[in-house]
Amino acid sequence: MGDSCSTGRDEELERFLLAMSAVMGSLGRAFLCLDREMRVVHASTGLDDLLDEGAAQATRGLHASELLGEELFGPDGSLVGPLEADQRREGWGATLRLGEGTSRMVSVTAAPLAGADPDVCDPRVAYVVVVRPEEEESEDGTARPSIFAGMVARSSSMLNIFRLISKLSESDATVLVQGESGTGKELVARAVHTYSTRSDGPFVAVNCGALPGDLLESELFGHVRGSFTGAVRDRTGRFEAAGDGSLFLDEVGELPLSLQVKLLRVLQDGTYQRVGESTNRTANCRVIAATNRDLKDAVRAGAFRDDLYYRLRVVPITVPPLRDRREDVEPLAHHLLARACRRHGRALRLAPSALRALLSYGWPGNVRELENALEYAVAVAPGQTIHARDLPAEITEVAAPGSTTLGARTHTPTPAAERDSAGADVFAVAGGGGADERATMLAALEAHRWNRQAVADALGISRTTLWRRLRELDLVKQDVS
Repeated sequence: MGDSCSTGRDEELERFLLAMSAVMGSLGRAFLCLDREMRVVHASTGLDDLLDEGAAQATRGLHASELLGEELFGPDGSLVGPLEADQRREGWGATLRLGEGTSRMVSVTAAPLAGADPDVCDPRVAYVVVVRPEEEESEDGTARPSIFAGMVARSSSMLNIFRLISKLSESDATVLVQGESGTGKELVARAVHTYSTRSDGPFVAVNCGALPGDLLESELFGHVRGSFTGAVRDRTGRFEAAGDGSLFLDEVGELPLSLQVKLLRVLQDGTYQRVGESTNRTANCRVIAATNRDLKDAVRAGAFRDDLYYRLRVVPITVPPLRDRREDVEPLAHHLLARACRRHGRALRLAPSALRALLSYGWPGNVRELENALEYAVAVAPGQTIHARDLPAEITEVAAPGSTTLGARTHTPTPAAERDSAGADVFAVAGGGGADERATMLAALEAHRWNRQAVADALGISRTTLWRRLRELDLVKQDVS
């Protein structure tokens, strides 16, 4: 009797899941039902459309991190903590991947399963994850933060880089990553390796600016015993150590001309020689290079070979500075803060004042400087909330309204979605509200001849927020154009 009831209930549950799969599939969505260990209990047939036929069945029992990445569902994943705290997270970008099969960039919404009827739903299910193709625009047109190979972004420039890396998955072309210091060029290089057919091989990194030329040659190509003073044994070079994986040449613009010739030979015919050896060896690795220099200028100055430059930049990837993608500051800050908190064993959040300061700062040191600032704040913040006063002084220094420093450094116009996310009082640079806030607003209005759009851009807020605050401060009597 008990067995027949159980069988009947299982059949009813299966019919219910098939019906839900059909409903979600008609909307272009797929879903995963997870237990409290973040393992897949059920998966909708929509996964077959997103990946390959049979994917839905194959996912059962897998950990969510095996499908959507450690960054979201690993032990320290960005979605694990909120789910365990009964919070929902919407629209996080990720890469859906099943083993070595097809991968797909998707948008992920995850929520605890609440109010479920135990007679209808499987009691093992604790969380529901809904995925949709990332290329679909969100309903409100707002970009959502995406996590890709350890990188967090919502700006179109970075999302385009993520897509390009995905498209390179079957290519062995040489990649040149360019960008200012601290923008995350090595993370991009590692992502190129991770999403390639060489991902099972090693990722070997060499900083070309850290060693003098003679030592760097030995580091790259190896040497034989007795080839120079101190060479007491044979040494394997990094090209050989990289094997069938990837060799990352960081700061490749610092290579001396003598080594540029040898690197060019490797890229052209795939052979090299160890220092002190006349035998040709074959390089099997893929080369990914990075630089914070303008190599075109270096070529014009005669400091870098033009033939090597074009060999390296078969696929160029330029990582924009953080000041040019301010919409990435907020998701990056939350992600880096969570990482710093784990290292320090703390649980902290950002106050609106701290977030405003982070959004207003120019970040000359890019993502590395942002990470260091949050590390500092985690170390010194006395309570559970990081306020602006807990950030490094250079981030919170704000010039008086109307000064050139203010306009150049703290009030660069930002996208409306980012401005609103900072809160309605993002413009209160005097730190106060009341008379101080009204005086600050009035000064900005007069400086821009009461042009609302110009004032909103200067103060880093949207026109809607500006209008609301004008009414609250009784500054709408004038004819604002």
